[in-house]
Amino acid sequence: MAAIADQLRGKHREAADVLAHIKVGGDVIVGAANGEPKTVVDAIEAGADRLKEVRLNQMLPVRDRAHFEGKVKGIRHVSWFLSPHDKDAFHRGQCDLVPNNFSEVPALMRRTAVDPLVIVAVSPPDAHGWFSLGVNSEYSAAMIGEMPFFVEVNAQMPRTYGENQIHVSQILGWCEADYPLVEMPPREGREEDRKIAELVAERIPDGATIQAGIGAIPDLVLGLLGDHRELGIHTELFGPGFVDLIEAGVATGSRKRTHRNKAITTTAGGTARLYEFVAENPGVEFWPVDQTNDPKLVAQEPHFNAINATIEVDFLGQCASESLGSDYWSSSGGQPDFARGAVLSEGGQAFIVLHSTTGDGTASRIVPRLHPGAAVTTFKNIVDHVVTEYGVAELRGSSIAERTRRLIDIANPKFRDDLHREARECGYLI
Repeated sequence: MAAIADQLRGKHREAADVLAHIKVGGDVIVGAANGEPKTVVDAIEAGADRLKEVRLNQMLPVRDRAHFEGKVKGIRHVSWFLSPHDKDAFHRGQCDLVPNNFSEVPALMRRTAVDPLVIVAVSPPDAHGWFSLGVNSEYSAAMIGEMPFFVEVNAQMPRTYGENQIHVSQILGWCEADYPLVEMPPREGREEDRKIAELVAERIPDGATIQAGIGAIPDLVLGLLGDHRELGIHTELFGPGFVDLIEAGVATGSRKRTHRNKAITTTAGGTARLYEFVAENPGVEFWPVDQTNDPKLVAQEPHFNAINATIEVDFLGQCASESLGSDYWSSSGGQPDFARGAVLSEGGQAFIVLHSTTGDGTASRIVPRLHPGAAVTTFKNIVDHVVTEYGVAELRGSSIAERTRRLIDIANPKFRDDLHREARECGYLI
């Protein structure tokens, strides 16, 4: 072990030393969410006078940053999934957004990045010189061994398992920090959310493998599965609801065909309890997103059930989940990946959930046509079940007329007459 200790000492650096590894016109790939190395990004912003035409690429930042708003000369923020911290900057044209399916982000970054450098937060090294990427694997884990890394050891980053380990021999340098992870508590649900969650939960069979996206409704679905048996977990986001299912003995993974008896994810976000649960837990494995979200790999699991939320659905079944018209809120994420994988799975189901109306009740979210400029996140040919508080519309394999009728049937009753009229005007109903 003496040789490992020597390597660790030899590569120990200060956060500002990262600047020496950033090239003119180069791309810095920053870990997503809690994978962002806070002190290293601080140092990059502080030393930006030494940089020129550098792009910082990141998904779902969890902190405000001056360079998001174009306030740091020499740095341009490139978002691959907007969050509340960079959404407004994008609307003002101060940063860029790259459309993508989450499963393809590593391949896209490999293809487009110029003189790349990956910077991530990691757990403290073990005696063998291995760091763990902790609660965020995503695209960063996919680059290990392919791109140069400069890492920040956060004393509070939990060591996790999976294909998310990087060795001291694979990094340019490492610095030290000590700060808590950003917590992402579950959202409070409404009565409509519970009705939708009940409709989904009652359709999930014992032995199913589950993916649940971001939002109150997917969280509530997990909370209603306590009477199920032998569920599996293969998800993009590992949230608090999965912890409850594992601790209750409901999610065992015993019927999975791949990674049997393991919960598979690429990221974890939630409370301190969640971060404590995944720490040193061999039952939860973190893998690169081009594996967790690969529709072909998802489809290998029988009875795969995907649960994701959207903003609005049109009569064709097109789902706009990332923007209202051209007003972008996020990005595609893994929704289309898991929707495709689930419908290719033997006995699989994909659920798209939404409220029947906007929050103030003045407009239907079942619409004849999406808002002008809306991005189609999940396209009509792979949309399976659409669920509102008024019921479930089964769309896959149905005609346009059937889709239209079924979607109107789960719209809010006060809008159904108008929707029927508009369907006739569109020529979808006679």
